[in-house]
Amino acid sequence: MMFWILVATMTAAVAAFLLYPLLRGAKAADDDRAGEAAVYRDQLRELDRDLAGGLISADEADYARAEIGRRLIAVSAAEPKTERKPVRPHRFSEAFVLLLLPVLGLCLYITLGRPDVPSRPLADRLADPGNDMAMLIVKAERHLAEDPEDGRGWDVLAPIYYNAMRIADAEKAYRNAIRLLGPNPIRLDGLAETLMAGANGVVTEETRKVLEQSLSLEPDNPRARFYVALSLEQAGQPGQAKAAFEALAKESPADAPWLPLVNEHIAKNGGAPVVADGKAPGNPTEEDVAAAQDMSSSEQQQMIRGMVESLDAKLVADPNNFEGWMRLVRSYAVLNDKDRAASALKRALGAFPADGEEGRQLMALARELGIAAEGGTE
Repeated sequence: MMFWILVATMTAAVAAFLLYPLLRGAKAADDDRAGEAAVYRDQLRELDRDLAGGLISADEADYARAEIGRRLIAVSAAEPKTERKPVRPHRFSEAFVLLLLPVLGLCLYITLGRPDVPSRPLADRLADPGNDMAMLIVKAERHLAEDPEDGRGWDVLAPIYYNAMRIADAEKAYRNAIRLLGPNPIRLDGLAETLMAGANGVVTEETRKVLEQSLSLEPDNPRARFYVALSLEQAGQPGQAKAAFEALAKESPADAPWLPLVNEHIAKNGGAPVVADGKAPGNPTEEDVAAAQDMSSSEQQQMIRGMVESLDAKLVADPNNFEGWMRLVRSYAVLNDKDRAASALKRALGAFPADGEEGRQLMALARELGIAAEGGTE
């Protein structure tokens, strides 16, 4: 009840504010002209007093009197010579402000708002944030302010900060997670990407060291290998960059979603696109590999999407392929199909529950890619 009283009071205040200029009407303009004429008449009387007191000469008084008289005549000419007709009230405008505007606002609120949902204090929303990302961030930040040594909290918050382009916060979160939980490829690659984002996409020397640490833990990590090759390209070493990109392409699964981008960099450094023939599920046939060499980038992209969908179908028949689920989730995310990525993650967690080692890896991948893990728990 208090809410509706407050809304009615605010509506009345806004309506009065909007009606005030209409109610004043032309009366304000008339008052302004009358006041201006009174000022000129006072100036004429003051002029006579100055002349009588010898403060100005007769010539100066005549000149000033003529100028003041001219202005007084101009103001008087603007006044009506006959009785003013009553100003027609702004009936439509007043009706709109007083009736239609509040009714329109109420209809919009009933249509778009949720009057049936009770108000929730901030403490209640923080206790049960649901899928409200802003509340999740606030809750995590408050928890870490009280317990800054909680590595899992920093691990969860780091990719969220990165996706929100809060680069400085993301870097701090990744560093804290690595300090408290130890380095792993996902955290190190996340830190490297954050450092690159802060350097406008440049792989700095610090970033290169982070990537090399990641490769020491996982030598076949395609994400880190790509950025290392990119650092060679940025350093003006096209031969070494081309070799690094070609090695990555040849050792990647044929349905790897990063292959088109790798091939772009191979061509940029003077090489020919490579079509990989990895042994992962969803590989193309030999005829597909041969045909892909003559495809445009858009055609290759369509071919990649078809292979990802083929992998998806194979996982439906054989859901116990953990590596296949990891590849499928990442592939859909790279293709910017977050809905299918979330669906694949949910199905993967059905085969590998979140409380197991494989499930935890799936959850970590979901955090890395910014995918909502519905039904998953840490």
